[in-house]
Formats: sequence, C-alpha cells, structure tokens
Amino acid sequence: MSDIIYTKVDEAPELASASFLPIIQKFAAAAGVTVGTKDISLAGRILATFPDHLKPEQRQSDDLAELGRLVKTAEANVIKLPNISASVPQMEAAIKELQSKGYALPDYPNAPQNDAEKEIRARYDAIKGSAVNPVLREGNSDRRAAKAVKSYAQSNPHRMGDWSADSKTHVASMSGNDFFSNEKSATLAKESTVKIVLETATGEIVLKEGLNFPAGTVVDATFMSVAALKEFLAAEIENTKANGTLFSVHLKSTMMKVSDPIIFGHVVKAFLAPVFEAHGDALAELGVNPNSGLGDMFARVQDNAAIMADIEACIAARPPMYMVDSDKGLTNLHVSSDVIIDASMPALIRAGGKGWGPDGNESDAVCVIPDNSYAPVFDETINFFKENGKLNPATAGTVQNVGLMAQKAEEYGSHPTTFEVPEAGTVRMLLDDGTVLHEHVVEAGDIWRSASTRKAPIEDWVNLAISRQKAENCNAIFWLDGNRAHDAELIAYVKPILEAQGVADKFQIMTPRAATRSSFETITAGNNSIAITGNVLRDYLTDLFPILELATSAKMLSIVKLMNGGGLFETGAGGSAPKHVQQLNDENHLRWDSLGEFCALGESLTFLAESKDNEKARVLGQAVDAATQGILDDGRSPSRKVGEPDNRNSHYWFARYWAEALSRQNSDTELAAYFTPVAKALAEGEEAILAELASVQGNAVDLDGYYRTDADKTANAMRPSKTLNAIID
Repeated sequence: MSDIIYTKVDEAPELASASFLPIIQKFAAAAGVTVGTKDISLAGRILATFPDHLKPEQRQSDDLAELGRLVKTAEANVIKLPNISASVPQMEAAIKELQSKGYALPDYPNAPQNDAEKEIRARYDAIKGSAVNPVLREGNSDRRAAKAVKSYAQSNPHRMGDWSADSKTHVASMSGNDFFSNEKSATLAKESTVKIVLETATGEIVLKEGLNFPAGTVVDATFMSVAALKEFLAAEIENTKANGTLFSVHLKSTMMKVSDPIIFGHVVKAFLAPVFEAHGDALAELGVNPNSGLGDMFARVQDNAAIMADIEACIAARPPMYMVDSDKGLTNLHVSSDVIIDASMPALIRAGGKGWGPDGNESDAVCVIPDNSYAPVFDETINFFKENGKLNPATAGTVQNVGLMAQKAEEYGSHPTTFEVPEAGTVRMLLDDGTVLHEHVVEAGDIWRSASTRKAPIEDWVNLAISRQKAENCNAIFWLDGNRAHDAELIAYVKPILEAQGVADKFQIMTPRAATRSSFETITAGNNSIAITGNVLRDYLTDLFPILELATSAKMLSIVKLMNGGGLFETGAGGSAPKHVQQLNDENHLRWDSLGEFCALGESLTFLAESKDNEKARVLGQAVDAATQGILDDGRSPSRKVGEPDNRNSHYWFARYWAEALSRQNSDTELAAYFTPVAKALAEGEEAILAELASVQGNAVDLDGYYRTDADKTANAMRPSKTLNAIID
C-alpha cells in the first residue's frame, strides 16, 4: 500500500488531478514517499459492482471497499477529493456512457418487473447518493478555513449582494407533520438487534431486519406526512404567486437519496397539478416519473402536442420559477440534483436574497424547504441580513465546524432504512426481545426513515470539540435543540463529558436558530466561533459560512481524525464541478481551483511525518504550506475567463513555489540539493511554459466521455506544456 492514497473521482476535480497528481508523485518520491490512487468515481464504482456483466479485462477492483477497510486502521492516509453523489438521472447517464464504450452493463430498472431486475436495481441503488462518504468517514470532522486562505479573503474581499429590509425573500416550511415534528429517539440500554415492520389491516410487512446496534446507540425514527406535504406545497405555490416572487425548492437529493427525490417529485406534481390531473394515464404510459424532474418529463412528452400545450399553460399560470440556467431554460425543477440546498441557499443569500428568474433578471424568491429540522438555520440567516445588511468579508471572523459523522452517524441518506410507505398502517421498530422501540401511524405514500448514532463517535465528537476549543480559545456552540427528540439524547451525552472535564463554562448549547444568530453576531464583530454539529448540519454549515466568508467552500481545510488513528484529508466541495467541465469542453479553460487539494496535501504530509517519523515528509509539508501561501499572495489562482490563467497555470506556479521553498530550507540538505535545479528550471522555463499553457485555450476539447474520460486525451489536455512536463518527468 502506498504511503498516501489520492482518490480518483469525477468531473473537474479529476481533470485537475491529471495535471496536479504527476507533480505530487514526483516531488514526494524525492522524499521516499509513495502516492497511489484508488478509484471511487461513479463510473469506477458502477464497474466494480457488475463484474459478472463484464469481460475479464474490463473488470475493476472494488476500491471503495478496500479504502473502507483501510480507514479503520492506523495506516490510513487518504486525500479524498469530492466525488459525484449520484442522482438517478446521473446514474442513468453514466450507465449509458459506459455502455457506449463497450461495457455490457444492465440498464437501471426504474420499475423492476421481476426478481432479476429488483436485484440489479438494488445493486445500482447501493451506489446512488452519498454512498462514498459514510464508508470512508471513520472519524469525526474538523473543518475550518486555513489561516492563509482566511487572511487572503479578508485582504481581497469578494463581492456580496446588497440586502434590503423589505426583501420578500424568505424560507417557507411545513407547519407540522414533517420529519422534525414526528421524530422519536431513544438510547439503547443494551446491545440489540432491531427489526422494522409495517403492520397493516391485512398483515405484517417486514421493511428491514437484522440491524445490530451496540449499547449506548441513539436510534431515531420519524416520518413526513405526504398529505400534509401536498397541502403545504399547494398553498405555497399560491402564496408565491401572490407575493410576486420566484418559486424555488431546496433539497439534497444527492445525499438524501431516498427521501428527497420523492419530495422533489411531489413538488413537480404540485407545480403541474392540472397537467397530472388531466393526463395522468398518458403520462404514466410515457414513463414519466415526477421524481426525475421536468427535464426528463419534457423529453418524454415532447411529441404530444396536447400535453405540451397544457404544460406551457400551467407554467404560465404559476409563479415564475427560480432558474438554474436562464439562458438554457433550466428550471429549479428540471433535475433534482441541480439544486442542492447546501450550495443553492448560500449562493442565494450571498447574492442579497436574489435568484435568477426565467426572464433573465434577478428577483426575490420564496425558498421552499419543507422539513423544519434545519430550515430555521437558513430562515434566521435571511432574517439577520435583512436586519443588518450584508456580511463584510474584509472584517468578518470565521465559523469553524466540528461535525459528528463517524460510523455513519445521523446518516439519513445512505443507509437502507428510509421507505416510501406502501400502504396505511403502523411502522414499528422492534427490539429482539419484542420491545417496541418506536412506532408511527402512517398513510400510504408517507416517507418514513430511521437513523442511528453510536456511543463511541458521540464521545469522540465531544472530545474533539473540547480539543478544538482549547486550541482556538474562542466561542464554541453545540447546535442542539433540547426540544428535538434526537438532540435531547445527544445533550444527555454532551453535558456529563463537559462537566467531567471541567470545561462546561467554555461551551454553550443552543437551538440551531439561536446558534445561527449568535454565530453571525460573533463573526460580524470580527471574532471567531466553533459550530459543533451533527452530520447533516455539518454538511450545510461547511458550505454556508465559507461561501459567505470566502466566496467558496472548496477552499476549506477538512481533516477527519479517524477513530483508529489514521487520517482522511478532504478537499472541499465539488458542487460547481459540472459547469467547470462544460467550460473546459467548450473553451479548453478549467477554472477549478485546487487550493483545497493544496491544503489537504500539506496536512497529509505533516500527518505522515508524525505517524511514520518521516522528517523528509515534514519538510515537504512545510514547503507545501509555503507554496500555498505564494499562490494566494501572488494571485496565482485560476481565472473564470477563457484566455486568462486557469487551473493548469496554478499548478505550474505551485510546483515552482514548492520547489523554491524546498531549495531554500536548511532542515534537509539532501532535499535542498535535489530541488535547487528543479526550481531553477521552473523559473527559467516560465516564459515558455506560460506560452504553451496559453496556446491551447479557446478551442473545444474532446475527452471522449464525461463520467469516464479517455486517459490519454485527458492527460494531453491537462498537461499541454512540453517544457513543464520535461522538468517534472
């Protein structure tokens, strides 16, 4: 096994790797450090799942499973780039592309008709959504802006949209009967095996069995009433029209891969209710699935003039929709994975509460977030900015995050305990001794889900928070609501640990709404805060605050201290990656910023130095930090516009700064001697290298794929400078 594993992923981060990884490997080799790769891309995971359908030479090892074993050991040192959390449309597109390349994969069965199709569907569904992160995150999360990144953002503040007190933008959520209000939670007194059953008028349906939990596990169960959801959506569509604002819905169909696509489908049906009422049978015959969005629906009904006419008439009578791309006519409801709440809400807030409408103009928007579990965070953020005006990045402090996520904590999205209830009855969670742990009376179509959080990760999370607060000596808040069932169980863990360690006075426990306001008050005053949160809120806040503070969440330092001693170093968000790929394909310009990779690399090398007593790795890591600072200080990050420096330019400058830092240091004379001629060659080759990099821009690029590009074509596109390649290679 290599000393460091660098993950192979998807889209823009993977294209950038084709340029950056050869640099990392060559520099690391000089210190005797090996850097290998493991494929956790969507295409790679699909191929690994269906070896029985492939030729021997096409088969691929299950790298995710291998990494899952590695992260449970002290040997783990993994740099994880953002990967696709696939929605059904993305899954289907990836399958189609792989089939076109000669891989005899089965189609994704949207409506399985037999046991064979059900088995294929189950295998694909295991890949959908946030399937990677729960496997790799065998530790809790420490996410914060690196000091160099925060300093740069304050010295070079990004543009923020102006907020007005009379803005009509607001969050709309259900008044009850949602996941938040129906939640039940309990901490298991002993190790238990749990079964989930649906008891109906005609008998018992086993939804899931064989769930094993150790003593001390917090087990939750809840459901969303679809009748209440439908009533809420119908009313909100009318309210939005009356307000004269844009209609938008903000979900996370990529992470919440069972529940949120269903909710998204109900929004599509509510928005086009007259069409579904008039043409329900015809739409079903055409294979329309509202969960797949308007884009798929339009493609299926485009030849039916009557349905298309009714769709156009319905949309004209509805409030204007928030647009993903006004120029291309892509609406908020086209594809469920196009509007991801942790990216879409911060972007709208940063823009002063404005979204793009179908007329190409910015307007206030109603932000529909049906469930109240975390909607108050965004609601209070909007309220704060209406009252106080936009955040000033030049003077704002920072909100760090300590997130509970180890061992699939609070993982509502990826584990198989979320169900669309097939018929009315009572869902019960039964312990192996017959005890009813939780029960809910449900109707057909309701969305029922459960999650669990084990004792060891909770205790590790609290101790990590104590460690981070001690290191930062700043305001620290546990974002927990004592009136929410799950949070009350966590508080019962948190308080005794804080008291036992004599640090209870260093922390506050606040509801998410109150913590939101307190945190914004803190950073507006130029001070820092630590948000100590559960898994989902960790995901949301580590986009919300960085996007407002830094303009992007891709530049965050993300460290996962694995519970068995290893290290996982994540590189930020990839939500904008598809647009970056499109620009590369059209103009041969990649604006992806690898700053997150730079930060993760430095932390990985430092961790390697400490865990393996490798002083050369420590010198490499210190030089990475110097190179990262140089990138920021000298403005070497990628530009958004074709013809200007892009991702490949930033890698040249990083390599140069890295080599120069290594040549200057006096801790290791061998490394200094090795890198002195490298630094000299990179400096002397500047004019030729930059000219070669600039010469390829402006032309379309064919990578022979999106989900699985041709390796040679990708390397040629991402390493176009013969001068730079000769020095590195």
